[in-house]
Amino acid sequence: MSVQLDHTIIHATDKFASARFLAELAGLEEPTAFGPFAAVPTANGLTIDYAEHVVEPDAIVPQHLAFRVSEEEFDAILARIQERGLPYWADPYRRKPQEINHLAGGRGVYVSDPDGHAIEFLTRKHSLEDLGTAAS
Repeated sequence: MSVQLDHTIIHATDKFASARFLAELAGLEEPTAFGPFAAVPTANGLTIDYAEHVVEPDAIVPQHLAFRVSEEEFDAILARIQERGLPYWADPYRRKPQEINHLAGGRGVYVSDPDGHAIEFLTRKHSLEDLGTAAS
């Protein structure tokens, strides 16, 4: 069996609010309760499990989640971001607001969830050269 990521746990101040944010933007199923988590399943079998952080909310360390999507899915996700009036960026450094990128000949966008986690949607896998371009 090849190694595959099965699930990851993201800390949140409100696990269902953060899980719904991701599920609604990405067009995924409504999150479900799974033990202490709000679980968001993805198409490739990966589950994003949101857990309420038991320490001070300011102690949540922002993480980065990147989702590769089709061109059609990207259009729908970007439309949902814009309909909500959410700030978004073409780069992870937030230097290019209200823009998308075209790295590797595809399209990409970054948005922050309610706890400041960076959510990236991209249509093509990035190369190391692309990452250098994004920094400038």
